[in-house]
Amino acid sequence: MRRKTIAVLVAALLLMTLFTGGCGNSQNSEGPDTATDVIKIGVFEPMTGEKASGGQMTVEGIKLANQLFPEVLGKKVEIVIVDNKSDKTEANNAVKRLIEKDKVNAIIGSYGSAMSMAAGPAIKEAKMPTVGCSPTNPLVTQGNEYYFRVCFIDPFQGTVMAKYAVNTQQAKTACIITNVADDYSVGLSNYFEQAFKKLTGNDKSILAKLEYQTGSQDFTAQLASVKKANPDVVFAPGNYGDVALLIKQARELGINAPFLGGDTLEAPEFIEVGGQAVEGVALSTHYSAQAPATEASRKFVDEYKKAYNKEPNAFAALGYDAYLVILDAIQRADSADPIQIRDTLAQTKNFEGATGIITMDENRDANKSAVILKVENGQFVYLTTVQPD
Repeated sequence: MRRKTIAVLVAALLLMTLFTGGCGNSQNSEGPDTATDVIKIGVFEPMTGEKASGGQMTVEGIKLANQLFPEVLGKKVEIVIVDNKSDKTEANNAVKRLIEKDKVNAIIGSYGSAMSMAAGPAIKEAKMPTVGCSPTNPLVTQGNEYYFRVCFIDPFQGTVMAKYAVNTQQAKTACIITNVADDYSVGLSNYFEQAFKKLTGNDKSILAKLEYQTGSQDFTAQLASVKKANPDVVFAPGNYGDVALLIKQARELGINAPFLGGDTLEAPEFIEVGGQAVEGVALSTHYSAQAPATEASRKFVDEYKKAYNKEPNAFAALGYDAYLVILDAIQRADSADPIQIRDTLAQTKNFEGATGIITMDENRDANKSAVILKVENGQFVYLTTVQPD
């Protein structure tokens, strides 16, 4: 029978006859009760703490998707949101609560690779299908058959920014500033370094690798080394608040080299904190409302603007896609049983989402394009889209 993906039906938004059909299989009393009239999707995102902005943006997209598509298999879909507080221990606790207390059928989360990785063992042990929206560290899904994601991963993102530095900025040298307490920052720094050296053909093209810890307020020592090295570009992947402050201090010290970063910089707070200092910063991300990749992208933009009266960002779009990918799997499985949802998620191919076409590879990672944005006049402006090799 020909597959009808949710993404195709997105083009005919709000056809409330969507997702009708059979009932899910029952499961033992320790897991979700699939015989009920409600299917629960758990969400563990940082609603408070240092990564709160990313979590809040993601949840906006999830809530919008739930409002537009509130049913599957003739049952109501309920989202259960638990704050992981931007903390690894809290992330693990949040997932256990969703599984053991709330009896969810599937889970979405989390912004911040560290939180996703911390929750991974509990997800694997419970055999709970989980879709990450934006955790880009490869280790999130590695060795965990129940963890999926709708975003690209850091080896690709690091290569994208290295290519931008070399091909667009004509950079021959770079410095890297890394938050050593953040798995995302460490991983992306390593992949950028590898790609940059390969593209320049020079093993000595990275002039300095500097480190800091989460919560640092004074970057004078690291920036003194950058100023002395005088690189063509500075790559600084990290949390939006830390990097904005770092760049402000760099400009005050007279460092004029272009700064580059990753997807975590796409937050309003990055521009609010950094102000004029972050003008010209380029970053890789997953999506731009200025360059909708699919018809589903256009529909998402329209509905998001109606709901929130603002332009959508990549994290809202990824949250939206994660919800719809799960519903698509439930629909194709004709079941709310977590094991069957997991098996059907693994077969996801050519799903038309807001962030582009999503196909799960053998590692349960999405094979998809990246977008490069640049801060211009206090706004994130679309530059280009980069396809995977």
